[in-house]
Amino acid sequence: MKILRAISTVAALCALPLPALAHPHIFLDARLEAVASDDGHLAELRNVWRFDEVFSSSVMLDFDKNSDLKLDNEELAELGETMRASMEDFHYFTTISVDGKDVPVAKPGIIHVTWQHGQILVIFAVKPSKPVPLKGKLAFGIYDPSMYTAVNFPSDGDLKVEGKAFAACKHQVVRPDPDEVIASNKDTLTDAFFNDPTGTDMTKLFATRMEVTC
Repeated sequence: MKILRAISTVAALCALPLPALAHPHIFLDARLEAVASDDGHLAELRNVWRFDEVFSSSVMLDFDKNSDLKLDNEELAELGETMRASMEDFHYFTTISVDGKDVPVAKPGIIHVTWQHGQILVIFAVKPSKPVPLKGKLAFGIYDPSMYTAVNFPSDGDLKVEGKAFAACKHQVVRPDPDEVIASNKDTLTDAFFNDPTGTDMTKLFATRMEVTC
């Protein structure tokens, strides 16, 4: 089984058996910018992901077709296209909710991948699949439903809103306390895990997010 190529797509790891899902195996530092259009709608979410060195090295070896121990532009482009195709079913780990209801994201036109200081850097933007006016309570975040990938925002400044339309809104970064989440949702989390051990939307309760109230 070509596990290494599956790892390179990140999202494909959601298919691994239960023991592998006990704790994260991939770590990434993220930056997320929610951008508003001038007409008062959510225009897009801009993602910047930096993967850990161990995972990056594994991917480099898998996509290094000419075995020169580096990734050239063609190899990086292939990696980006592989991720763009494979992560579609997982909404690119990017979540949008409006008054508690999820809004799917559209497939990005391209995922840019570069290699910096021994780590893979991924940059892409996604748009909501339908118009999202900046009204009510909105939330934006990144999480892996399989829990195989740990997403970290190093600082609250790594979650931002951009655009004049957000000026009328209040926003805050929320970093849920895992103990409080488990205590408040113990029975629901247990049922969700055993009903779907390969990944559940309940895991987003633990994810850092930006909440916006307009």
